[in-house]
Amino acid sequence: MSATEQPVHDHSTAALDHGRRGSLGQIVSWCLWDFGSNAYNTVILSFVFSVYVTTAAAPDEQTGQQVFANMQTVAGIIVALLAPVIGVWADRVRRRRLMLSVSTLLVVASVSMCWFVLPYETHHGLKYLYLGAGLIALANMMQQVAEIFYNSMLVDISTPSNVGRISGAAWGLGYLGGVITLAATLALFVLDGGFLGVPEQDAMNYRAIAVFCAGWLLVMSVPVMIWGPPAPPAKGDARTLNVVSAYAQVFRHLRRKFRTSPQVLGFLVASAVYRDGLSAVFAFAGVIAATSYGMDTTEIIIFGLAANFAAALGAWVFGLVDDRVGPRFVILASLATMVVFGGLILAISATAMFWIGGLGISSLVGPVQSASRTLLTRVIEPGEENEMFGLYNTVGRAASWIAPGLIGIFTALLGTRLGLLGIVLTLLGGLILFWFVRIEGVTHNRSRVTSAA
Repeated sequence: MSATEQPVHDHSTAALDHGRRGSLGQIVSWCLWDFGSNAYNTVILSFVFSVYVTTAAAPDEQTGQQVFANMQTVAGIIVALLAPVIGVWADRVRRRRLMLSVSTLLVVASVSMCWFVLPYETHHGLKYLYLGAGLIALANMMQQVAEIFYNSMLVDISTPSNVGRISGAAWGLGYLGGVITLAATLALFVLDGGFLGVPEQDAMNYRAIAVFCAGWLLVMSVPVMIWGPPAPPAKGDARTLNVVSAYAQVFRHLRRKFRTSPQVLGFLVASAVYRDGLSAVFAFAGVIAATSYGMDTTEIIIFGLAANFAAALGAWVFGLVDDRVGPRFVILASLATMVVFGGLILAISATAMFWIGGLGISSLVGPVQSASRTLLTRVIEPGEENEMFGLYNTVGRAASWIAPGLIGIFTALLGTRLGLLGIVLTLLGGLILFWFVRIEGVTHNRSRVTSAA
């Protein structure tokens, strides 16, 4: 090796080759958390309760959407600032399962308190709009904090040969949970007055949906709170950190990664861009369906059911592909296909094309998210699980303005339907950035490392 050459770091077994693997009970309990938490993502944040807050609890839709967006922005900024510190602290004091439990219970509490969000029509004033938007934002913030600890557990329940299957199964179960809770919401509370017959006075049927989702999340989260894998014993100083020293440790870590593993940082940046596009897929699917294709509430929920089912199927199938050929192929092939589907929706204005392209895109969201998680799991150094997933979350939050900003620009210039171009360009940008990521033993030369192992 010449003096100018940099050593090539093989990351393929950084965090997974410890002989550790979870018991079946630990794996099932870990997957069940995803199964339960998607009730919040699907019903509360995406398709049902957020629509109630921004319309029924607001004096008008524009005010509702503005307040809701502002609350989500504030929550995102707070998470971006806290995520790396929380990760460093958790890696130091090794209280991962406890912190997952606490943050999950805070999500449950926030969602259940949405029962008190009354409609504007009978209770004039903006306080219930701010209450509803604030509770959803708080739940979203704590959900993302919980995901730091949840994702870091994957290292301790998987091996290099099954990490893709386990991650994909959890993503698939999450989308299946979204399908079940969305269908239950439609049948029990919305369609023809709801099977349970909850009164519609003061929107009790919609407010009861929040209580139902909170209960669902609580029940499905109990197993991982009890049987989830605890963090391995800390090496060295296990004292708590103050905020200043935590940020200092984060920056030292970034400098070290820049010197030793610049491609890992490249992956964090690339994934932040395309993950913002992935988030926009579900965040704006209902809005686009209503404004551009004239779908009513029931049709939007049915589309949401189909989209979540397609996403679940895709996550399971591509989890197997991930273990066989690696996360690079899954990410590149999925993003490229999503861009093609998006282009077809833009080119063909028929509602049938929206259904076909929309479900095609939805089926690939889970595979990209799951493969990104397994890729990061494969490069994490032992003892840095929470910190790295905290950085993963923070860098992602730093890019969270790209897709919404582009959607706003193209909507203003070209109309609501062509606002979708913002999502397509964000996914394309992430695809191009990820193409140049080269991590030895993970994205490249996997066969050589596998045979050596």
